[in-house]
Amino acid sequence: MAYAEKVYKVRGGKQTKQFTWRACYKLPNGKKGTEPGFATKNLAVEWGAEQERLIKAGVWIDPTRRATTFGEFAGVFMAARKKRGRTIGTRWDRLDNHILPRWKDTPLGAITWFDVDSWQQGMTVEDVTRGHCVSLMSTIMTAAVDAGYLTVNPLFGRRRTRDTSGEAAWAKPPKIRRDGGVRPEDALLVAERLGPARGIHVLTTAFTGLRWGEGLGLHRDNTLLTRRQPWGAGEFVCPILRVAEEYAEYQERDEHGAKKRYVVQLEPTKNDGSTRDIDVPPFLAVLLRHHLADWPGERVFATPSGTPWLRGNWSRTFRPAADGREERPKRQGVAYRAAWEPICPGLDMRALRALHDTMQSEIGVKEPLAFEAAGHRRPGIKRHYQKPTAAMRAERLDGLEEVFRSAMRSVGLKTLWGRVDLQKHSP
Repeated sequence: MAYAEKVYKVRGGKQTKQFTWRACYKLPNGKKGTEPGFATKNLAVEWGAEQERLIKAGVWIDPTRRATTFGEFAGVFMAARKKRGRTIGTRWDRLDNHILPRWKDTPLGAITWFDVDSWQQGMTVEDVTRGHCVSLMSTIMTAAVDAGYLTVNPLFGRRRTRDTSGEAAWAKPPKIRRDGGVRPEDALLVAERLGPARGIHVLTTAFTGLRWGEGLGLHRDNTLLTRRQPWGAGEFVCPILRVAEEYAEYQERDEHGAKKRYVVQLEPTKNDGSTRDIDVPPFLAVLLRHHLADWPGERVFATPSGTPWLRGNWSRTFRPAADGREERPKRQGVAYRAAWEPICPGLDMRALRALHDTMQSEIGVKEPLAFEAAGHRRPGIKRHYQKPTAAMRAERLDGLEEVFRSAMRSVGLKTLWGRVDLQKHSP
């Protein structure tokens, strides 16, 4: 049963007549637990009795655990929750750059939603980054509840307040400043400018929706395999790309978060929905066959030496093709380089993946197949009942083929890279 003890104050090494009360209660292991600093005996006894009630109910939290700082527990969380390398690197970056500078020394029990919400509003980063930081904090706080450091996560289920004052009230310009977004014509022109070995990567991303890492991880053994699916009295047959692995680029961290070497590492796909077979339109199958015949490496989209592209190196190659470049005169030791007019400033590989999803919507691809092709897990009960049919697949391929040919006509191209005639011929 809880009780209270006097705790006399000491000055100059001598006990005085002044005192406070210390609560004493029985811990779950049978030992004595204490908490000092109460002004009266009744307050100390009541506090101790409440601890014993919580212990009996099985919901008691050790006060010393509640005093654990967020930084200390974040280290425990990161060491215990193993994720893919890229995910671990991203989490540590958010912790080091944004979260820990503010919350490292704050006790877990002292963190409130009001303080976190006020903090995220003042962050000088994009709103999506603010959301990711708060989400990671909430994940760590939920783990603290599960580990017995807290009884409740004060961040769970709360909606962030968005800053709508001053400059934040003005609409932000889109990344790609074009009313209609990225066009198939843009993808064709950039691919033509980059040449066959690099341009095929651009076209494949635009017309299959491969993620960046998935494209780098595509193996020639998984390229242009064959799908066979019953269709009416016959069979639907088409070439496919099999997405089974991807490359991740990140900086390794040790168990304490210290930075180690920078790596580009092959990993499994991010989730079950990402492991998939993607149907390939006829025009793209033709181009990929020629590419595989010319390309010596195992990975279909790689640097000339066969190693995976680093994002920075790819950007230095891709950006001038999309954004344009100035003429470079010939001089000693430097070759002449012609000027390039801009095609689609701001275009990147993620925008090309988004273009694929946009084209699927435009040509009316049914939801079961659209989600499958994009590598997304369809929400709701319908994903268990509705499956892609052969008719859906044929309709999608016909639609993408027509989008491609229409775009070729729009930009006045009859062939790509001057080597493959892709025009339809009369029988």
